[in-house]
Parts: sequence; C-alpha cells; structure tokens
Amino acid sequence: MRTLLNFLLKYDYWLLFILLEVVSFVLLFRFNNYQGSVLFTSANSVVGSLYATVSNVTSYFGLHDANRKLTYRNAELELQVEQLKKALYQSSWDSVSVEKILHMVDNYALINAQVVNSSIVHKDNYVTIDKGCSDGVYPEMGVINGISIIGIVYKTSSHFAIVLPILNSKSNISCKIQRTNYVGTLKWEGGASDKVWLKDIPRHSEFSLGDTIVTSGYSAVFPEGIPVGTINEIKDSHDGLSYRLQVKLFTDFARLDNVCVIDYQNRKEQTMLEDSIK
Repeated sequence: MRTLLNFLLKYDYWLLFILLEVVSFVLLFRFNNYQGSVLFTSANSVVGSLYATVSNVTSYFGLHDANRKLTYRNAELELQVEQLKKALYQSSWDSVSVEKILHMVDNYALINAQVVNSSIVHKDNYVTIDKGCSDGVYPEMGVINGISIIGIVYKTSSHFAIVLPILNSKSNISCKIQRTNYVGTLKWEGGASDKVWLKDIPRHSEFSLGDTIVTSGYSAVFPEGIPVGTINEIKDSHDGLSYRLQVKLFTDFARLDNVCVIDYQNRKEQTMLEDSIK
C-alpha cells in the first residue's frame, strides 16, 4: 500500500494531466456533433478492419479442410468417369444395364489421407501419409490425388504408411498412350521432379508430342485411365529396339498435400490368382 502511495505522490502531476486529458476528450466528443461523428466513423472503420482480418485468418485455416474434401471428391470423380467411359466403350445400352456399370465403379473405394512427410531430391524418394492398417491401408495399394497418380503403398504401421512414389528408382508402373493404347513402363531416372520416362514403347507404335499418358489398368493397383502426364520428348532406347518417351507429370510433387488411397475391392482375388502361376 505504501508503495502505491509513494508512486501516486511521485507522479501526481502526470496523473492529474492524464485525467484532465481524458475528461477533455470525453467532453469534446460527447457535446460536439462533428467531433463525435468523426470518432464514430473512425471507430467503425477500425472495428471493420479488425473483423475483416479475423475473418480472413479464419477462412485461411478453413481452407485446409476444404482442400482435403476437394481432393477426395476430384479423385472419386476421376475414377468414376474413367470406369464409366470404359464400360460404355466395351458395352452397348441394349446389353448392359445401368446397374452393371455402377457395379464396376463400386469396385473401387477411396481412403482420404494427408501427406506428413515427403522428399523429391533423392534417387529413392518416399512419401509418408497419416493413414495406416487401422484405417484400411495396406501395401500394394495405389495412391492418387485430385490430378494424377502419386505412387504405391510400400509399408504400413497402425496409423501411418510409406508410399513408394513415381519419383523412386524402384517404382515401375504400367502406363499407356491414351490416344493409341500402346503400353510401356513408367520409370524415374533421377533429375527433375516433374519428368519421368515411359520405356519399352514399340518401334511401330503411334504417338505425338503432347499426347496424354494414363495408367494401363494392367495391375490390381491402379484402374485404367488415371492421368499421368504428357509426352514432352522422344528418344531411342539404349539398345535402339524401342522408344523412350519423356513424360511431364501433371502432379507437382513439391506441393503434395491431400491424397487418396485406392482400395480395389477385388485386389486380393486378382493378386492371389496371378501369384498362383508364378
């Protein structure tokens, strides 16, 4: 208490000055219309700016969840479109019902996941996602985003999984030229993270720069028709017996965020049958 009194006595002139200033401002803005309107307008402007800033910050943090949902929806629609296109191409309306087409689409389910770690500068890069076997994610499942393929699940724990991305020397994914259906193997040989090679394309195959490369569907990992990239450069193979096509990827691996794991419902049956003849 004595300390407080000593403080008040020491700065009594300053305290009196501040009190008189406050009283003066109150009287000024309370009993003068012009000054009062100026204060009211300025206060509204400041409060409005504050509310706008708070709203922008809130919206920014809400974008993460929105992007996650959009990625899932885009991947889901991409699978549905490709399966419907395949069904319509292979069948006619008088022999195949709508129910059968929808059943083909239902053979694939998606598991939403978030990338928690990734690399693009090594020879063998890996991607870690926040879903594991407790979420229904197992090795040999395909991983995509709303644009293109990412890679294949390599190892899993209860709540996480390691994905072997396209940008890994051990990755080999069967892909084809969408326009002409010639099939090759997608392989990364290091270097730029936005380019890979489609190898073993036959010499008699037809293609052009800018043609779209998609998954071939020749495995139980990826369904047919998922976009990969476009032909950027054409070279001969090392033995001169085939072509090597440089593919510019649709996916920017430096900005991976939300992905989806593909759960092919008949995967186990297909792999067991194929393994039985090896």
